Amino acid sequence: MRVVDLTAILLGPVATQMLGDLGADVIKVEAPGGDAMRGAGPPPVDDGMGAIFLTNNRNKRGLVLDLKAPRGLEAMMRLLAGADAFVHNLRPQAIDRLGLDYPAVSARNPSIVYCGAWGFGRSGPYGHKPAYDDMIQAVSGLAALQAVGGEPRYVSSVVADKVTGLHVAVAMLAALLHRARTGEGQCIEVPMFETLVAFNMVEHLYGQVYEPPRGPIGYPRMLSPGRRPYRTRDGWIGVLPYTDRQWAALFEVAGRPDLAEDPRFATLPNRLAHIDAVYATLAELLTGRTTAEWLDAFDAAHIPSVPINQPDDLARDPHLVATGFWQTMEHPDLGTLRYPGVPAQFSKTPGAIRRAPPRLGEHSVEILAELGYGRAEIDDLVKVGVTADGIRRDGGGAGE
Repeated sequence: MRVVDLTAILLGPVATQMLGDLGADVIKVEAPGGDAMRGAGPPPVDDGMGAIFLTNNRNKRGLVLDLKAPRGLEAMMRLLAGADAFVHNLRPQAIDRLGLDYPAVSARNPSIVYCGAWGFGRSGPYGHKPAYDDMIQAVSGLAALQAVGGEPRYVSSVVADKVTGLHVAVAMLAALLHRARTGEGQCIEVPMFETLVAFNMVEHLYGQVYEPPRGPIGYPRMLSPGRRPYRTRDGWIGVLPYTDRQWAALFEVAGRPDLAEDPRFATLPNRLAHIDAVYATLAELLTGRTTAEWLDAFDAAHIPSVPINQPDDLARDPHLVATGFWQTMEHPDLGTLRYPGVPAQFSKTPGAIRRAPPRLGEHSVEILAELGYGRAEIDDLVKVGVTADGIRRDGGGAGE
């Protein structure tokens, strides 16, 4: 499958990298200035290859086109005419101005799967708004759900971009399956706001699932201030007994079997009704032993528990090491790069890291030649430069 990727920052690149990991030929099209994430990372940023760009753009080829110039737009249309799918994360108004809206693209390629991923559904009153992750966390209710002392907080992750990116990938795969069965292309819209509200409300719609409502919105267990990592004698632990049996086993392991007879702790509905007391009791019990002692005891009793990893610990986590999760590749200029692997494991068609993220316009000549452009036409579309290290690279864009 050939996927044309006109996305930047994180939402779109997350989705297209997933497709690339699974074997798609992803062609990342950038403006002459490149994806803004090329500059995001610890200094020095080597020639637009910032750390965050590197973690979201592997398994892609890079093409630079100035889509505001007629020659660049025509090259893009020629590329889309032979593509299986196209994804962009420009606002609807911006993609329409470029002349790359669905009617225009589908006129050249009726079977294409066309996906627009943007902040808000275009038919609503927010449809004209630009959107970034923090804005979507705020308006979707997620920042309020993280409130500490009544003060809203953002999650320390670009969760709106990444969750929406997952939905983009799933939606495109579903549309490609329909296309494989029927030959029909279609237009997909994946808005960040609606996607994150759906994500948040899986558990938090709660009492308002019913009409009329049977209670307030918000899942009590998730909103309790007692839901947190717990102190042990020498550190912290993550533990979540969930079933009635697990709670009874925990009380037995902790030397307090009498608590299993307390009605507040006996069943899930009762625990939810008294969730603050449940978590306060758990926190008190866990201070009596070291983290290692609790982990051994809980493993023996089949009670879900894990250590509290710092991000720096993940490179040495014994499970991730044993499963080969972390992977490295050698880059000709940047040296060794380390990546999270492809999490999903396939018995027949495993994903793989095949290609390093492209330098700006790295494959422009190669791709344009595949589209049938001659040498003179390619030279007209692509500005060829020489970097400081003397390596000849393709870059630039049409109309410059």
